Amino acid sequence: MSQLTTELPHDGAGSPNPAPLWTAPAPRSSPWTRRPPVILVIPATIGAALFVLPLLGLLVKAPWEQIGTLLAAPEARDALWLSLVCSLSATILCVLLGVPLAWVQQRTTLPGRSVLRAITTLPVVLPPVAGGVALLYAFGGRGLFGWLFNRDTGIQLAFTTTGVIIAETFVAMPFMVLSMSGALQSVDHRIEEAARTFGASRWTVFWRVTLPLVRPSLIAGTVLSWARALGEFGATITFAGNFPGRTQTMPLAVYVALESNSDAAVALSLVLVAVSLTILISLRRQWFGQL
Repeated sequence: MSQLTTELPHDGAGSPNPAPLWTAPAPRSSPWTRRPPVILVIPATIGAALFVLPLLGLLVKAPWEQIGTLLAAPEARDALWLSLVCSLSATILCVLLGVPLAWVQQRTTLPGRSVLRAITTLPVVLPPVAGGVALLYAFGGRGLFGWLFNRDTGIQLAFTTTGVIIAETFVAMPFMVLSMSGALQSVDHRIEEAARTFGASRWTVFWRVTLPLVRPSLIAGTVLSWARALGEFGATITFAGNFPGRTQTMPLAVYVALESNSDAAVALSLVLVAVSLTILISLRRQWFGQL
């Protein structure tokens, strides 16, 4: 011990300063990271090409001199506007319904929570077409609940713009639930309990304490839900159909344009790609680190 003390730096009074005995060396790149083995580089290059080449194909084949005219066409304009309205409406529903749903799954002791969690995240892995079929037989004109709703209100959900919003909400809400569930699980409960001891109601604690603590995850879940809703195809075409001006969103317009006007399909695809890349770049610090 005396050996360690004599080696520490001293101040003017002769007493040792509280300096650390050992400091970790700065990380340096190793030969392994500077020169990875070829057996890993080759499949990594092939895997990267699987993502880069399709984007390169879009950029090369894009009719840049006509892209403004193509996007201003009535069909493209209607699809763009319908996609914007429906995706934003679905995102609002994802926030209003998904946040409470995530809270119930994480903060309550209701029986069957694990089953509920599996069901609410099922659309993430479920083929969208299968989800559309399920929606059709639940909320369609002859569905399990759709005919009751139609009989009592006279409103038909399937094959309408409302059906597009329902389909997009169905496939997008799991992203909100997953984002919020992870954030709620990591929140220190002692902070919320401290607010309760000062007389705050449960709603006040949720609104003034819990939500500010999970705001980054709430923003990320909202953006991802909107992106998923904007790009939805399978459930929409199955449950809402493909009617121009009423249910034909951008992905459906791309599918139709491939048969008649490939330039318009490329232009619309570029818009979707640009939106998706913008979202990923905006979330890079939270999920992927600094790019």
